[in-house]
Amino acid sequence: MSASPSPHPAPGTLVDLLRIRAGDDTPGLVADDRVWTWRELVRASQRRARELQALRRDGPFHVGALLENTPDYLVTLFGAALAGAVLVGINSTRRGEELARDIRHTDCAIVVTDVSQRALLDGLDLAGAHVVVAHDLRLDPSPDTTLVEREALPEPAASDLLLLIFTSGSTGAPKAVRMTHGRATRAALGSVWFTSDDVLYCAMPLFHGNALNAIVLPALSTGATIALRHRFSASQFVPDLRRYHATFFSTVGRALAYILATPARDDDRDHQVKYALAPESSPADMKAFTKRFGIPVVAGYGSSENAIIMVPKPGIPKDALGVPQEGLDAAVVDPDTGEERPRARFGPDGRLLNASEAIGEIVGRNVVDRFEGYYANPDADAARTRNGWYWSGDLGYRDEHDVFYFAGRSGEWLRVDGENFATAPVERILGRFPGVSGVAVYPVPDERTADDQVMATIEMHAGASFDPEAFDTFLAAQPDLGTKWAPRYVRVGTLPVGATNKVDKRPLRAQRWYTDDPIYWRPAREEPYRAFTVADRDALEARFSEFGRADALTRP
Repeated sequence: MSASPSPHPAPGTLVDLLRIRAGDDTPGLVADDRVWTWRELVRASQRRARELQALRRDGPFHVGALLENTPDYLVTLFGAALAGAVLVGINSTRRGEELARDIRHTDCAIVVTDVSQRALLDGLDLAGAHVVVAHDLRLDPSPDTTLVEREALPEPAASDLLLLIFTSGSTGAPKAVRMTHGRATRAALGSVWFTSDDVLYCAMPLFHGNALNAIVLPALSTGATIALRHRFSASQFVPDLRRYHATFFSTVGRALAYILATPARDDDRDHQVKYALAPESSPADMKAFTKRFGIPVVAGYGSSENAIIMVPKPGIPKDALGVPQEGLDAAVVDPDTGEERPRARFGPDGRLLNASEAIGEIVGRNVVDRFEGYYANPDADAARTRNGWYWSGDLGYRDEHDVFYFAGRSGEWLRVDGENFATAPVERILGRFPGVSGVAVYPVPDERTADDQVMATIEMHAGASFDPEAFDTFLAAQPDLGTKWAPRYVRVGTLPVGATNKVDKRPLRAQRWYTDDPIYWRPAREEPYRAFTVADRDALEARFSEFGRADALTRP
């Protein structure tokens, strides 16, 4: 005898989830001093859906959101879903033609912005996109109780496109990742570790996949409360955790380092946070953060494409990405041959012993169907799905227990004297040097050959100084430092970061030694570090010319 159908079928779209929340009078959003119930938030989103429909024109119904983390962003996101539109999260740190390119490339017919960002669009070629300031739209929930019953809003299918999320663009031009209603809903329903009693603090930009996948979608599914800050602030981060009674937060990149740089207080542990997610944070920062604030920090692994998912496992090191989600066949392979790399071996102190043979690209061998592709970019689609596998573009290694670790981006290989190696293991080693706050390792040209030389930019903690002699001694004492890994050039300065606090190496690679920051170098491998002077730069340029490599010296 067959089972009777469930009276409440499982949600398949974001609209299904919003329908569930429409009768929920528990807090759904808190921003500054205003609290919205889920019912109020859905009601305001329904009104925004009507407003967007009134602005619709022929062509793709794509709505760009050039907004800070405000209630307007969430209302526009949910309103677009209800209206049958596709929301495009626009990176608010982009400027000029790059910003215009993002809007044109994603066929935005409407751009919703706020008063503070409207001027960024002045004079740009937006291909006729209609720009509307959110302040001019009605945000407050309508008292009209018949609003939902008037002309029916579209009923999307799980396969319908919901979002376009730009990648960070740290290794090339940002790509717009497709996310359907179905994928967003599956991600939301998979957030079983939250309940309606949780408060999820969001200071990362809502145009980024981290905030959507770690905060917004889980809250929508579970009825948890979103505590929204319009822009990340290191000094206000922990006070906000207390103010909103947050139980969870998510950050990216160097955010933990910025919070740790604030003065320690007696009430640093006066909060209700159970744990935090902090992908791409340094192990040292994660350890220091837990020690100071008493908050367990999980590195985690994910991307805007979200095809390969790693989940935490009890007892794994803080810097581990986790283990593959159940049913996911992930591996680390040689990007040229596709052959699986040997498992990582560690010394008694936990340091990686066989980086050169263990590091490769992380691939998913049964997840191509989970990758929904990039918008209007078939070449990028093909590069991600070679030979029936999904190629993540991330370097990593894994141990004998199937725990994966991050080793950098696929575009961050260095080749020195014929040896290939990744940047992240080198950065971890240099990060042990006393006083270091952050490290970025990247290739610069070699004056004799087409190989690379290693350059590192080191940011020191406030009050700490860089001692080249002590750095020499330190490097000599690191047993896991590869023979080619020691940087020839060391720049001491501030690490540039993007909107999500990820380190952006592009300007560092472009500037090389053309900077006012102090630089130290080893003219030859066996020599100690010394200051890199203008005379050294001129002599180096002459050697590039002598060996026919002058074309590698384009000034930034």
